[in-house]
Amino acid sequence: MTGANRGIGAAIAQGLTERGMTVVVGARDAASGEQTAQRLGGRAVPLDVTDDGSVRDAVAQVEQWYGRVDVLVNNAGISGGPAGQLAGEVDLAVMRAVFDTNLFGVVRLTDAFLPLLRKAAGARVINVSSGTGSMAWQSDPGRVFGSSQIALAYPASKAALNMLTVLYAKALAADGITVNAVAPGACATDFAAALGLSLERTAEQGAAIAVHLATVSDSPTGAFLQDDGPVPW
Repeated sequence: MTGANRGIGAAIAQGLTERGMTVVVGARDAASGEQTAQRLGGRAVPLDVTDDGSVRDAVAQVEQWYGRVDVLVNNAGISGGPAGQLAGEVDLAVMRAVFDTNLFGVVRLTDAFLPLLRKAAGARVINVSSGTGSMAWQSDPGRVFGSSQIALAYPASKAALNMLTVLYAKALAADGITVNAVAPGACATDFAAALGLSLERTAEQGAAIAVHLATVSDSPTGAFLQDDGPVPW
């Protein structure tokens, strides 16, 4: 899984390990990834989802180790920071960087791992999205998203990821591969702290829906889910 060395990603990795799964920790920071893998009793690969060579190397290593992938968790994501992300003040370089990780990185990684996913029985792809990517919630004045100004790149990239999830779910149905998006909720992580947010929800709470989808006996596909059920698109 990507972005597995800290925050919600590390909590998902921990939850999967506790349920008997072998986790490969993918992280741009190789040292941090190794530390997390050692703590979990798993393995780590250096992985930058924006780099074709890095992705190819990771796929080759996982294939050598295991020969297949049962569950692919696309968790790596960036916010782009607060600057250059308001309407009328957009820095397209920031937008591109966010989309390169949050959207194009998912395409790059999922396509690269498809041969290994197809070798597993009932493989699953889980895309870590966000409630900020819900157009229904963003346009609802009764919700905090609908009544506040918000940076553009992150929610737009997650809305695009939601569509990507639906399209991949349809495309891979014949292979028996399920593809779903999850909204972990805003959690007290380094990601949130960098945005100046002080939150009570834990990374473990945020990880629960992804862990559930990875391990439940009968997985849906083409869904956008949070703890208590579907999230409106």
